[in-house]
Amino acid sequence: MSQEFLDDRRRALEEAFFARETEAWRQRQREEAAAASRREALQAASGITDTALLDRLAAQGLEASTMAALSLVPLVMVGWADGTLDAKERDALLRAAAHSGIGDDSPARHSLTQWLSAPPPPALLETWSDYIRASTAGMDAAARQALKSGLLDRARAVAEAAGGFLGLGARISPAEAAMLEKLERAFAA
Repeated sequence: MSQEFLDDRRRALEEAFFARETEAWRQRQREEAAAASRREALQAASGITDTALLDRLAAQGLEASTMAALSLVPLVMVGWADGTLDAKERDALLRAAAHSGIGDDSPARHSLTQWLSAPPPPALLETWSDYIRASTAGMDAAARQALKSGLLDRARAVAEAAGGFLGLGARISPAEAAMLEKLERAFAA
């Protein structure tokens, strides 16, 4: 083999290597720019400045257009607390969505529909809890209590929707009561 052939082959391999590395770098840059854009949009929609929390919200599939669905996470978690979401609980969730102004064709409604079709991951509750802590940090005690009461009342309504066997017995299951306690703890400073 001639030296010229080997030199050409070496240059071709080097060029291929650097082309792959350059493309990988460009892809990382695109992904970082997209993540920064999602963070900025979520920050504008929520007022939260904690970068790690904004990244966790994005990792849960939330975007600025779906932030309204985040207000329904506690209700969804209570509905699924006992492992099933019955038709009455589902209807109560859909009424709560409509009452919150979440339209049938909105991105927030799409997120809710996913959460109604299968139990959401436990990480969603943790992310919601962090969101509540961050968003209520600057609130006065009265506003914080009003938000807490309103949210827990709506969550309790979902828990009571199934209403025990034939409307008799405990209206809230032990699993739902435990979830309501978790939600209440999210408001602890």
